[in-house]
Amino acid sequence: MPGPESILGMALEQGQGVLHLAPNWVPRSFCIPGRRLKLHPDDYYAFGAHRGGIDERWFASTTKADNGPLTTPDEGLSYIVFEDGSKVERLLLKDAIELRGRDIIGSRLMDEYGMWPCYSKFFDNKGALPHHLHHKPEHAARVGQLAKPEAYYFPPQLNNWFNDFPYTFFGLEPGTTKEQVRQCLANWNKGDNHITDLSRAYRLWPGQAWDIPPGVLHAPGSLLTYEPQKASDVLSMFQSLVGDQPISWDLVVKDVPADHKDDLDYLVSLIDWDLNTDPEFFQHRFMPPKPVRPLEEMKSEGYIENWIAYRSPDFSAKELTILPGATVTIRDAGAYGLILVQGHGRLGVWDVECPVLIRFGQLTSDEFFVTERAAQQGVRISNPSRYDPLVMLKLFGPGNPDLQF
Repeated sequence: MPGPESILGMALEQGQGVLHLAPNWVPRSFCIPGRRLKLHPDDYYAFGAHRGGIDERWFASTTKADNGPLTTPDEGLSYIVFEDGSKVERLLLKDAIELRGRDIIGSRLMDEYGMWPCYSKFFDNKGALPHHLHHKPEHAARVGQLAKPEAYYFPPQLNNWFNDFPYTFFGLEPGTTKEQVRQCLANWNKGDNHITDLSRAYRLWPGQAWDIPPGVLHAPGSLLTYEPQKASDVLSMFQSLVGDQPISWDLVVKDVPADHKDDLDYLVSLIDWDLNTDPEFFQHRFMPPKPVRPLEEMKSEGYIENWIAYRSPDFSAKELTILPGATVTIRDAGAYGLILVQGHGRLGVWDVECPVLIRFGQLTSDEFFVTERAAQQGVRISNPSRYDPLVMLKLFGPGNPDLQF
């Protein structure tokens, strides 16, 4: 049986620097699956009903999911796949980067972070999530975690149905006081603590994107969401009741030091007050797509590429569309993870396709990781369809040299 170094070497050679990744499913006990992940209907509770339904698929992840004491050892971690005929070998992307990080993510990221410091996911819930936040650096560090900025993008290909609540509450209304929020936490066991009375809901539409820094309260709506984010699974819930479903206090204090689990003032301090009460929240956090080059130039070459996440210093993301019948070579300055959302074709040496239905544990041909060298040399992508675009979403790490605005 080959060892990890041998598997990685064979995988890099087989893919010519483009690594094939296996689907990576994550359940959440406090969520109800939105059923748009293309997972087989029988498999949404594949971890067991006691673990909750699967409503997330993680991409290019070296970050372990934090789902309490029942979390499996590799939950949330992406696997590289090497296929030799009928034989399949797997290696954690995390282990591969520890072995040969400079050959995968490049010297710049390895020297500064020593890891792949981000990941992305599809989040797919039937209704809204509770108003919650992800910790700022100082609070995350106290529990051995990283802060978690994230972004939302709503892929049109996966949002033909909006489910129960296509609105997201963001932040707090200007003028909200800390005492008002503290009182909401004090009312946790009285039913609805009315935290969203202090916030504002924004209508969600496919093709839009938002930036959510650490410390910003948000109650994600029911569109399927592509979420680039920093390598962390830290959170604190601030809403006690959602759709008549009580939220456990354990989810408020999951990532709070033991001596502060009943300290309401400490919980309020998790909030970035200036960002939450920003009177120009929409102008500062909304992200309309931005073409990477003049649109007509790209179309003449057979593709369209837009920045869809570009406000955070911790990651960036693009949506790449290869037009029907086109073959192009796309160059990027840094390594990236990608997921297909539409079409079929060729990506480097790989035949790629967007699946219609996936069984739990089944391999697919829709997820890959492009090493820095391969990205810089350029990946040749072909779309043989006469009518259907080939569309993929691409996640980049921090400090992307291509991001110039």
